[in-house]
Amino acid sequence: MVVAGAIARASQRRVLSRNLLAGAALVGYLGTIPFVGDALLGPLERQYPPLGSEMPRVSYVVVLGSGYTPHDGVPITAALDSDGLARVVEGVRLERLLGSAKLVLSGGEVPGHSAPAVGYAVLSRDLGVPDTAIVVLPHSANTAAESRAVARLIGQAPFILVTSAYHMPRAMRLMQRAGAHPIPAPTGQRVGGSRPPLFGLLPGAGGLESTKRALHEYLGMGALAVGFN
Repeated sequence: MVVAGAIARASQRRVLSRNLLAGAALVGYLGTIPFVGDALLGPLERQYPPLGSEMPRVSYVVVLGSGYTPHDGVPITAALDSDGLARVVEGVRLERLLGSAKLVLSGGEVPGHSAPAVGYAVLSRDLGVPDTAIVVLPHSANTAAESRAVARLIGQAPFILVTSAYHMPRAMRLMQRAGAHPIPAPTGQRVGGSRPPLFGLLPGAGGLESTKRALHEYLGMGALAVGFN
């Protein structure tokens, strides 16, 4: 819109230019305030409640991948991004509660990054999960590929699926489409808690991040609806 506004201004179409630039400013503002980000993320996060205190009888806990950028001078908890850290810690917690389940750690390598499944495995071992309870799936670079890999591994057996709350609706659809039978255990909820009302109208990186995550999920579900993935 800014580029179109600049072109319109150069073409002496000043009214159109002003309207486009004002629209661009409004979109930029709305996209960076927590109020809008929460309004977009909330419906996604509320589709599946957190897993209750009564654990289902399953043999697998599956953790979906996120970002992992290991490098010298940082611990594993810093190499994983915030989504990935919340997912794998929740997966380990559930595996410990179940006692005899396998912890399936998913997430393949994308260009410029290491496989999240490998980082998950490092942290899981550090937190006390034995090697015999860990299954690493390091070759699936997106949720659709992860779903197919999990379905091949587990088959028709039910399992606990751990991913970010905002990502769970799309992950569940992809898993079910692949023929798997997941039990949702969302984590890393971003919407909720209390903040002064005025803060919800102040632009910032947090609001922009929430808007970006929500739009990514809505676009992904739109692609699913028309037959992609």
